[in-house]
Amino acid sequence: MNWRIAEAKQRFSELIHAVTKEPQLIYNRNQLVAVVVEAEMFEEFLTWRNQREKISLADAFKELRQIATEENYILEVPCRQDRLNPFADAIDDFSL
Repeated sequence: MNWRIAEAKQRFSELIHAVTKEPQLIYNRNQLVAVVVEAEMFEEFLTWRNQREKISLADAFKELRQIATEENYILEVPCRQDRLNPFADAIDDFSL
């Protein structure tokens, strides 16, 4: 059911009871301003939203750096020139 703000205030108990059947939409001057839903539906929404939130790659690296610092871990990376690089070798083959 759609409610105007004033009507929702006056009939608040009825509004809350109606939520058990379907979400209740509250309008102000024909603009949707709020929706009242059952607590269970809201909990489901929060669970869904939390599952969709993913950490960014930058956040993952930040966390990794923090763990490495806490454990005094140093990543040893061999010099670039000591490793094979087939891509660079292929480019040299095409040089004029």
